[in-house]
Amino acid sequence: MVLSAAEAAEFGEFKRARRETEIAFTLKKLIVDASRRETDRAALKKACETALRLNASSILVSPVHVAAAKKYAGKSGVPLCCLVGGTGESLMGIKKAEAKRALRQGAKEIRLVLCYSQLTGGGAAYLKREVKRVRRAAKKSTLIVSLEDHTLDEEEVALGVRAAVAGKANAVCVRGETSLVLRATEESAGRLQVEASGVENAEQLRLLIKAGAARATTGKAEQIAEELYQALDEGQKPQ
Repeated sequence: MVLSAAEAAEFGEFKRARRETEIAFTLKKLIVDASRRETDRAALKKACETALRLNASSILVSPVHVAAAKKYAGKSGVPLCCLVGGTGESLMGIKKAEAKRALRQGAKEIRLVLCYSQLTGGGAAYLKREVKRVRRAAKKSTLIVSLEDHTLDEEEVALGVRAAVAGKANAVCVRGETSLVLRATEESAGRLQVEASGVENAEQLRLLIKAGAARATTGKAEQIAEELYQALDEGQKPQ
């Protein structure tokens, strides 16, 4: 079948609109990272503005920035996720208190950093108790267990996933490596949502989503969006 010039143009517009929808859906999977210790108020505001503009899934912040981020995000509907637990070596009670305070200030999600020494030392019972205590503090809010430390190997990540399942968390977040996403997905057997962090570009995001990551944390959301739309302009399939 041969299309007329008008029909071909109309079909081209249809394909572009469909791809733009796919890009918007992909960007919705992003969590904009504003949790780094060097994040000042200007960087926090910019991160919130980026999340709003891209309609991102969430904004990741540290406990000290929850109130300010809530102000910057306003009534946009982009939820705040608070990173609780510092290096992971805080006492359970401290993590519980941090989570409760963050929720009072407007956070909708808690990302819990598990005790690193218990992860590397095989402390399954301790880790399970830790998740359970913060789970109770979070109540009905989303609880994500962070297994992102760059030194954790697959077995230690698997231990953390099992603790997250036992403690009734909603999700785990692992480093942005397909092998870790696959291992966490296998270990959780569908009982947890698996997320990835440290995403640097659109291609890495594509591979992680393909591996099973439901969401991805990035400090380069604007760059990723630019790469996706550039691929669209060049006539390539968006990532």
